[in-house]
Amino acid sequence: MAIIPTYEIDLVKAKTSKINDVDFNNLTFGRVFTDHMFVCDFKDGEWQKPQIMPYQAMTIDPSARVFHYGQAVFEGMKAYKDEDGKVFLFRPDQNFERINKSSARMAIPEFPKDYFFKGLETLLKLDSEWIKPGVGNSLYLRPFVIATEPAISASPANEYRFMIICSPAKAYYNEPVRVLFAEKFSRSADGGVGFAKAAGNYGAQFYPTSLAQKKGFQQIIWTDASTHDYLEEAGTMNIFFRIGDKLITAPNNDRILDGVTRKSVIQLAEDLGIECEVRRVSVKEIKDAAKNGSLKEIFGAGTAAVISPVSAFEHAGDVFEIPEEENSYATLFKSTLLNIQHNLAEDKHDWRYEVK
Repeated sequence: MAIIPTYEIDLVKAKTSKINDVDFNNLTFGRVFTDHMFVCDFKDGEWQKPQIMPYQAMTIDPSARVFHYGQAVFEGMKAYKDEDGKVFLFRPDQNFERINKSSARMAIPEFPKDYFFKGLETLLKLDSEWIKPGVGNSLYLRPFVIATEPAISASPANEYRFMIICSPAKAYYNEPVRVLFAEKFSRSADGGVGFAKAAGNYGAQFYPTSLAQKKGFQQIIWTDASTHDYLEEAGTMNIFFRIGDKLITAPNNDRILDGVTRKSVIQLAEDLGIECEVRRVSVKEIKDAAKNGSLKEIFGAGTAAVISPVSAFEHAGDVFEIPEEENSYATLFKSTLLNIQHNLAEDKHDWRYEVK
């Protein structure tokens, strides 16, 4: 395989494609990957020339600091294709800013903007056949950075690897989930890394979530670490509550991820004339609203599922079922977002980014 020089990226094309071996009607999320990946190493105090190469396993030293001190951050984004074959990203500037914000918190050098966007665009043009049209279908993109320096002394690494891998995703028709309000475990704490997409944030959720699943609940709505009185995030998503016709969501802080879907929902609520309050939301307020019938909906918002409705919640032994709402905000926001992402609706905020 010969290296094909480009202006900014060295490109090595795969000899053959795996695409004909993939059943796009029966995809398991995050299990199938496209033909190519983007790689850029940080050495000698600077990011080196990026490469795009065939998707493959890589060799890494057992003493790489990522294995010992968890220096790893990532992003989640999607590419979409409309019926004319045009490819779009959704608010990629937000993902670029957030991965560098996450990196800074983990003492990882920030990645250059031109490398990020040139890498994404080159990769998507190369693997464009993996992006299937149709509302809900997409190509999930996973940019991430890991510390690769072989050393086990407890200090930030001097060498890193930035990568982007891609996985086709089918339309996500998710059933409403049952959730637990956290009473003991915490997702993050004041002064911590909750606002960053640090790998350890997600690994730490697996155990308490597995306990919830054994009780018949699919996810946890995390509460503040100090008192467990205030609701903050849902599993790996931001969380929204509808009381009457009013939408409520927790404010960003150093415990809560600044979700791209979250801020898009807040803007769409304004566009649609739906009152949205960004403020602290107490467990008591939501339980009281469930008791008096004013709690109409709870739903999560995130890249993978877009909007994920909640059908019931449990706290302190009390279980509350949430009746299905005929004029659901969750359904409205999901369809509105998907139509914008797939170039089927007006994009008055310039959220779509066309890959040309």
